[in-house]
Amino acid sequence: MALMNFEQAEPAIKKLISDYFEVLHSQDMDLFDKVFHKDSVLYSAQGGELSIRPYLVYREAVANRKSPAELGNPRRDQVLMFDQISPTLALVKPQLEMFGGVMQDYLNIVFLDGQWWVMSKMWEKVGETA
Repeated sequence: MALMNFEQAEPAIKKLISDYFEVLHSQDMDLFDKVFHKDSVLYSAQGGELSIRPYLVYREAVANRKSPAELGNPRRDQVLMFDQISPTLALVKPQLEMFGGVMQDYLNIVFLDGQWWVMSKMWEKVGETA
């Protein structure tokens, strides 16, 4: 398997990423629990400082902020890159807008327990919304 067009991804991966975009826009926490594996971790290095947020810490932060939907943020999300290296491991590079910024992520996704999960997320703010 190799780098491919996201349209070639299996339906279950497309659904996971669609749900990922929905979670970040609406902050539906029931859906959050179906997208992020309980052992997942969020990483960033904004401003040269490494931030590591395990699942429960990240979940609490998302649950306790106003959602982009509530704030009237436009929803402009897309998949910039997709690479599947095996039947159980893939990398997705999504881009979305929230809180006035354009964000890009690297999502390591894994197939475990009969479904696809986000296992790790690295994110970066790459610009301001138009």
